[in-house]
Amino acid sequence: MKSENAYNQPVTLRNVMKFAIPTIVMTVFMSFYTMVDGLFVSNLIGTDALSAVNLTAPIIALATAISTMLATGGSAVIMKKMGEQKTREANEDFTFLIIVNVIAGLIMSCLGYLVMDKVFEGMSLSPKVFSYCHLYLSRYLVFVIPILLMNNFTLYMIAAEKSALSMVCSIAGGILNMVLDYVCIAVLDMGIAGAAIATGLGYSVTAVAGIVMFSNKNSMLHFVKPICHFKTLFHAAANGSSEMATALVTGIVTMMFNWTMLKYVGENGVAAITIIMYVLMFATSLYTGYSYGVAPMISYYYGEQNHEKLKKLVGMSLKIISVIAVITLVISLLVTVPLVSVFARQDNPVYGLAVTGNQICSSALIFIGFNVFASGMFTALSNGFISAVLAFSRSFVFMVIAMLILPAIWGVTGVWLATPAAEFAAICLSAIMFIKYRKKYQY
Repeated sequence: MKSENAYNQPVTLRNVMKFAIPTIVMTVFMSFYTMVDGLFVSNLIGTDALSAVNLTAPIIALATAISTMLATGGSAVIMKKMGEQKTREANEDFTFLIIVNVIAGLIMSCLGYLVMDKVFEGMSLSPKVFSYCHLYLSRYLVFVIPILLMNNFTLYMIAAEKSALSMVCSIAGGILNMVLDYVCIAVLDMGIAGAAIATGLGYSVTAVAGIVMFSNKNSMLHFVKPICHFKTLFHAAANGSSEMATALVTGIVTMMFNWTMLKYVGENGVAAITIIMYVLMFATSLYTGYSYGVAPMISYYYGEQNHEKLKKLVGMSLKIISVIAVITLVISLLVTVPLVSVFARQDNPVYGLAVTGNQICSSALIFIGFNVFASGMFTALSNGFISAVLAFSRSFVFMVIAMLILPAIWGVTGVWLATPAAEFAAICLSAIMFIKYRKKYQY
């Protein structure tokens, strides 16, 4: 069986990167979905529209949080069962969890339409920005179900040793998104609504490919007659709670950033913080992609109690992340000015804010990768509680504390310092948990 041969290969840099490179490329292209929207929106519509894209992010994060939880938690639970040779039960759980995601997507889409305008009204936005927010999100919510399927199929393709297919789907979706952004905004004059439609259709590529792939009975994971294993649903939800918490609090923290910038420098500040978030999102996608790639390996080795392979994989991963951290920091500092210039002209107030902000925020790139991997590793080890503690502390507790204290002391500069400060606190906690549980999991 192909899957057994693949997971039984030696843990070498080459074999690990066979898993990781496709997922890194995939997550990088996934990050382009939002970045490309921002690029076209800022240049073809204006920075007010760019602010609107960021202002809708919290609601979008809320809409995808449950799917993220079930995708990451479910993947770990299912691959652990694969390692235990419970193949039939794993496929039943897989089918059941996909159905749960479709139902959740329908519910979240309806709730999004009910609450979005009330949320925007509470932000005291100008009528123009309010209109942009409404148009963008109302079109985006149409695609919630395919987006949730994309989130799930992406991870399950990786687990089923089809990471190359996942990568191809992400690249195809990204290219489609870019083409449709131009066509919808510049040619069809659909404005910011066109950007949302382009993104939704780009995401749908993986959803359609996943339905086709997992309908094939020869696939390692495939659809079977579903059985309602609510115990599995509970385990998947508990195990993926850290990723759900990250998605939820990312939306909340983004809203805090927006409110703080509106307070200090107005809507130009929101546009500037959007550009900074694109840089951090791109770098984070590298680490997320790597973690997605090795997570099924960690789960599988843990399921078969192969401690030698598990230890070697974790040690190699820490070295790889260290290299990526240094490279991303250097590149971010070097490309700050030309990157910001793509989104805003030098005579635009947004330009100066974004350049300064990116130079300060880039220091967080040294810590982000280790924090992402630590949380993902504990999820893969089926320790959702510790993963949730790490993720929640990093993305909410430490960030909120930093956002409440630092801007009050240094104003806008404090806003830029909040992310590096929170990531530094998080890496200290990650190191403590890593050392504490090293003997238990023998990594």
